[in-house]
Amino acid sequence: MRRKTAVVLSGVALTVAAALAWALRPKPIEVESAVVARGPIRVTVDADGRTRVRDRYVVAAPVSGRLRRIALREGDPVVAGQVVARIAPLPLDERELLQGRARIAATEARRREAEARVREARDAAAEAARIAKRRDAVFAAGGISQEERDRARVEQRAREEALLAAQASLRAAASEVAAASAVLLSVGGVPGADVLLRSPCSGRVLDAPELSERVVLAGTPVLEIGNPDALEVVIDVLSEDAVRIQPGQRAEIVDWGGDAPLRAWVRSVGASAVMKLSALGVEEQRVDVVLDLYGHPPSIGDGFRIEARIVTHEAPSVMLVPSSALVRRGAGWGLFEIAGGRARFRPVEVGARAAASAELRRGPPSGTRVIVYPSDAVTDGVRVRAR
Repeated sequence: MRRKTAVVLSGVALTVAAALAWALRPKPIEVESAVVARGPIRVTVDADGRTRVRDRYVVAAPVSGRLRRIALREGDPVVAGQVVARIAPLPLDERELLQGRARIAATEARRREAEARVREARDAAAEAARIAKRRDAVFAAGGISQEERDRARVEQRAREEALLAAQASLRAAASEVAAASAVLLSVGGVPGADVLLRSPCSGRVLDAPELSERVVLAGTPVLEIGNPDALEVVIDVLSEDAVRIQPGQRAEIVDWGGDAPLRAWVRSVGASAVMKLSALGVEEQRVDVVLDLYGHPPSIGDGFRIEARIVTHEAPSVMLVPSSALVRRGAGWGLFEIAGGRARFRPVEVGARAAASAELRRGPPSGTRVIVYPSDAVTDGVRVRAR
């Protein structure tokens, strides 16, 4: 009887001890989780920027004199060769006559240089047109992608616009020659004749510093003229992001005021960085990146604010994990996967990283549940419960 009672008491004691151990054991840590899965990834460099007219021309006073009142206003259309301002030159002495002749010689040299650039730009535009035509034929046969075909068309358009810019520069040089010659002509036989300032290109008046009549010195800016239909985009990015950007990469223009993003291509990346202060007062080294727009609505003008996304890496199907699941371990990366109700640390090899996800080159298979935003309490082997 006593033996039976002892056995019963021992069983009760063991049961109580087991119940206490169960009650006092550490509770599982509640964690957020996600699943490793295959999917597309696109890595972008995002930055704010602004639009600007690609080719801007400053019409400056070729001689010192009285600038007549300018009738044009900002936004007014002008055509190439149109008289945009008049200057009544001051009387010249012998020294100024010699300077005038030297100025004519210098402007003649610039005109010859501009003529050479026009010939070079014309040859480049013709070559780009031939390449674009061949790309269209290859695309029709299925030999290249739509992106390569579009890149050839963008290059053709850029070369054509470069030709237009070179021709405008030639007209500007010719106007400088005419203005410099007019100064000596007015002194030589037509007193009081005005020097005419002509527009070097067709477009609109972008800036008019001063419209009232006044005396100006030679070289004083009078008007700024450009074609607002030929826009480019300039953004400044961190120098560590600039090293991943190459000419020809695809970009998107968003937050410009329309519903759909605009297509663009990287034309050039600045060769030097400039120190700027961020909104938080932190010093940053930033680099200018220039984008070519692939067509844009006429409602966008010069100096408009935009946001650009440059695609630096893209893949249609890779193993993806949320970036918030990655933790640093020394020089490498790792994550916590959930197995049997416990957290198990696993080293991984990370490839491309986007804002919300990262590519796993080596790691758990698809379908593995991992912990995101792991706290300091999450260690290898600890009991966890996914929310």
